[in-house]
Amino acid sequence: MQRLSKAIHRFQSIAALMLLSAVCVAESPRIYPTGVTIYDPARAYNCFVGFSSLDGHMHLIDMDGNEVHRWEHPGNPGEVIDPKLIGGARGHVMLQLAENGDPRGGIFTNKTVGEVDWEGKTVWQWSGEATDGSARQNHDWQRLKNGNTLLLVTIPHAVPGLGTKAIGDQGIQEVTPEGKVVWSWIAGDHLAEFGFPPEGMAYLRERVKRNPPEPYGYLEINDMQVLGPNKWFDAGDMRFDPDNIMIDARKGNVVLILSKKTGHVVWRLGPVFPGDEYSPDQRIGKKNVPRPVDQISGQHNAHLIAEGLPGAGNLLLYDDEGGAGFPPAALGIYAGSRILEIDPVKKEIVWQYTGENSGRPTWTFFTSFVSNAQRLPNGNTLIDEGMNGRIFQITPQGDIVWEYVTPYVGKSTADGKPFENSLTYRAQAVPYDWVPEGTPHAEKPVKELDVTTFRVPY
Repeated sequence: MQRLSKAIHRFQSIAALMLLSAVCVAESPRIYPTGVTIYDPARAYNCFVGFSSLDGHMHLIDMDGNEVHRWEHPGNPGEVIDPKLIGGARGHVMLQLAENGDPRGGIFTNKTVGEVDWEGKTVWQWSGEATDGSARQNHDWQRLKNGNTLLLVTIPHAVPGLGTKAIGDQGIQEVTPEGKVVWSWIAGDHLAEFGFPPEGMAYLRERVKRNPPEPYGYLEINDMQVLGPNKWFDAGDMRFDPDNIMIDARKGNVVLILSKKTGHVVWRLGPVFPGDEYSPDQRIGKKNVPRPVDQISGQHNAHLIAEGLPGAGNLLLYDDEGGAGFPPAALGIYAGSRILEIDPVKKEIVWQYTGENSGRPTWTFFTSFVSNAQRLPNGNTLIDEGMNGRIFQITPQGDIVWEYVTPYVGKSTADGKPFENSLTYRAQAVPYDWVPEGTPHAEKPVKELDVTTFRVPY
């Protein structure tokens, strides 16, 4: 059965690539427009958008795609900090500071992270508790209300139950402004709580045994968010204590809530879901919501929607539908990603977005890795289709009211081969009042081109 599963997974991966190359997604042509391609100011949530790029910089753009600011360091992720958490200071970001750092945020190569102000001055930095360049922060970080910083980090060691070879485990460290670690958690110490079935653990042990250390960790935890105030805790559900932490493991197809007090897993979504070789939307119908959560795979950016936003308290995640799982999950024939909004108590999908919601085939919205989604104050959702550097904003009905394709490219590798790419790990909607007053921004409408008649002039 395991051999058959691997064969099916390999066939699906090849089929997905063939389909992706055959259809007209935003970046599939050799030549394609960059910048803002769609913008309806009356229906969009108007703001700045921040993101780090493979060019080694963090960029801040306005709604017309104009770069209004740039920081000379990459971030994994690079995000503007809410001024309420830093005494009202505007335009501060968390970035990677080591010279010759890896813009992709390699989990072993990231030596130093820090808070940088609008002018590019470092106001706080962290190089590991020993200050020896061993921060190894990756995938996420969060500034806390108490002034401390929560960091998702790499811990190279042998994981109990997976063998004696040192591999890239991941953990969380809470660091004070003075650089002292006051709380920590290590994934490998709690692996039994992740819910992997016996065949999943056997697959994982064999994978670790046969392969060199994986560049983004054997679990690839890509997200770490403190829950914050929420209606579930207010109603008496202690699993949703505002201090608890949500993480998701991309390779394991699982989302978890960790108790800050005990370190134990108190809530879990996955890693086993109902599903078969057809995508859940094909089997059940994408409009049939609410419904139990079906097969997710390779997900990113799982978090509770914050209080004050439409859907507050629900879980929002980017379901890449890329190859993942122990053993690999059976995925849909027609590759396409989804944004899912989930009731975390009932574990039901209450809203979702696919390419079809924008009147396009499912496969026109797809990235097998990276990416994120963010709920906006007007009910829209900002989406980073990260594999191709496409960032766009949709209404609850799926109408695209803003779309941007990044022109910033950098060098990366795939299967050991170098190439240039516009991959964007995570994008952030940044309110105008989070940056210095007077920062210019444009809000000129951009009408969507008719691609059936548009021609490059010559």
